[in-house]
Amino acid sequence: MLKYYSNLEERLVVFAVSIIRIAETLPETKTGRHISGQLIRSGTSPAPNYGEAQDAESRADFIHKMKISLKELRETKVWLQMIVKAALVNPSSLVNPIIKEAEELIAIFVASVKTAKKNLKRN
Repeated sequence: MLKYYSNLEERLVVFAVSIIRIAETLPETKTGRHISGQLIRSGTSPAPNYGEAQDAESRADFIHKMKISLKELRETKVWLQMIVKAALVNPSSLVNPIIKEAEELIAIFVASVKTAKKNLKRN
């Protein structure tokens, strides 16, 4: 996404809304309904999980919650790739910026988890 966001939580919420919009465009077929449900579950999960991480009880709890968000982002990216490969959204180029955003968010979460693990070892 090309827009500037003031914080990661806002960016994750905008990502979730994009996921919802993509899910709503999927065909009303057995495949479309299945992928839509999976995509909504995984793609809307990182924002609230990140919110929970911000109120973690310990650094280990923070890492755990961040890793849940990371897992969900990776799953979402795979569902989006399937949508493109199966040409379920026309034009599929509408999904590519969301895949790029998923990749950027994954990179942010990987870096955050690495930093948090490094800091956990110091204490």
